[in-house]
Amino acid sequence: MSRAGRDEQAVARFVERMGIVLSDAGMPRMAGRVFTHILAIDAGKATAAELAEGLNVSPAAISGAVRYLDQVGLILRARDPGERRDHYEVADDLWYEVYGNRDKLMRGWIDVLSDGVKAVGEHTRSGERLAQTRRFVEFLLKEMTGMMERWREQEGHR
Repeated sequence: MSRAGRDEQAVARFVERMGIVLSDAGMPRMAGRVFTHILAIDAGKATAAELAEGLNVSPAAISGAVRYLDQVGLILRARDPGERRDHYEVADDLWYEVYGNRDKLMRGWIDVLSDGVKAVGEHTRSGERLAQTRRFVEFLLKEMTGMMERWREQEGHR
């Protein structure tokens, strides 16, 4: 164990366990491992080579995982001034950013669901089901906005 209390074997077990949990939730297994590994690095960032070495996997496995994570907005690809290699990082307020940016997505769902209700007929069983889905997404959007404000207050952000 290091002086800072970091136990590398325990960290490796954590990365594997969290990778399984994320995989069970629908994330590709390697992406879950890469994401968790980056979260567990004090700097919150690593190059593809560092990720491959840290996870003891091939660079090809890292390539697909970081592409997925970047597409879903869980990591950022960046390059420090003067560096030749990209690194992959997580924001310190990652979850706020991930969920805070979902409002555009959810508004799009609401619009498409409204069109779907009109298309199938408002008073059909499928129209009622689509309308209920739209109302649920509207409810989530409203609740998420308040929840995000409460989170910022709790964390001391204004």
